[in-house]
Amino acid sequence: MDLTPKQIVHELDKYIIGQDEAKKAVSIALRNRYRRSMLSAELQDDITPKNIIMKGPTGVGKTEIARRLAKLVKAPFIKVEATKYTEVGYVGRDVESMVRDLAECAMRLVKEEKTAEVSYKAAAVAERKIAKVLAETKKSERGETAKEVFEQQLVDDIHAGKYDNTMIEIEVNDVPKPLELSPGSGAAIDLGSIFGGMGLPNKKKKRKISVKEAKNLLVAEEADKLIDNDAVAAEALRRAENDGIIFIDEIDKIAGKGNQGADVSREGVQRDILPIVEGCTVMTKYGPVKTDYILFIAAGAFHISKVEDLIPELQGRFPIQVELKSLTKKDFINILTQPRNAITTQYSALLAVDNIELRFTEDAIEKIAEISADINETSEDIGARRLHTVMEYLLEDISFNAGGNDYPVIPVEINGKYVEEHLEKIVRNRDLKKYVL
Repeated sequence: MDLTPKQIVHELDKYIIGQDEAKKAVSIALRNRYRRSMLSAELQDDITPKNIIMKGPTGVGKTEIARRLAKLVKAPFIKVEATKYTEVGYVGRDVESMVRDLAECAMRLVKEEKTAEVSYKAAAVAERKIAKVLAETKKSERGETAKEVFEQQLVDDIHAGKYDNTMIEIEVNDVPKPLELSPGSGAAIDLGSIFGGMGLPNKKKKRKISVKEAKNLLVAEEADKLIDNDAVAAEALRRAENDGIIFIDEIDKIAGKGNQGADVSREGVQRDILPIVEGCTVMTKYGPVKTDYILFIAAGAFHISKVEDLIPELQGRFPIQVELKSLTKKDFINILTQPRNAITTQYSALLAVDNIELRFTEDAIEKIAEISADINETSEDIGARRLHTVMEYLLEDISFNAGGNDYPVIPVEINGKYVEEHLEKIVRNRDLKKYVL
């Protein structure tokens, strides 16, 4: 997808409020990938992504920007916490596991795309198999109708969803679960693929399930037969290498200068992460993955430590630094009203299930935003997550008393007065211990 930086920012604006500097940086990084793909192979080898460090308090949109960016272009994306990794000799995950996880993500993305391409053919075969099973249980209904005609009628009915809840007994592949070599390593042995590779037939087992569930299982089986798994793996590795995005969160927790105690471990983690970011080859179960062209986005609050506390070699691999600002009252108002998945929209949809027609007035929105911004200033700044805290407290009574579809639709208006009355306690005492995330 060859979106321009301005178009990328416009798409991000639909979900994330403010933080224009960070959006600009990631949009340029993404566009540069497209620009690189248009160059000669010789030039492509020399151009590597300019990795980004996002600095800012929690809850201001660091992770969301990276996640939405990846979703926008359907790029393989994983989020990892730097604190999960420790140098050799300490308990923790191996840093190479982030690349293996990215390969898994790429494999899943490509397989979903290829499955969608052959789903029509796979569904036709699956419906035919289910029709044969159903025909055996409905012999008495067949009468004088020819077997082929009767089965075709069943196929049409299955396709229309008429038998979705009908229980049938059907044979499906018995796929053994992969065995993990060691907890948290990310490496596993897939026994199913081993036996399949030896030319042994897949083991079958009988299951009594609904037609709808049987169709999903059989479609997956048939699609797997139609897909070239070697081609899928090759494309997945190519995407992981050239389009992959790895988001390393809490990088500030491994920053710290010193020569003793925990600082030694922190610096060790940085040195272990360094070759991955610099560019190396990591073996995965699908093949080798070069990390040279993967885009790394690191993020941290940097309350105690500074970006300069990271080892110089690692700093050098993150040439772009952007600072995300704390959210203001105006930002909170926009967050409550503008995004497609706005919090007010979410709560209205949730309570509509129990026939509560929730509506927020402008003065209510302003009051909620004002209280959220004030609490963030006077206590711990947890960004937009504060809105969830305040909204849960505000709507606690309504959520608790709502329930049952037999009630008529009840309109409930949340206005400024309602907000003041129900948030009086936290406005007065700033006591949110029960609700702090």
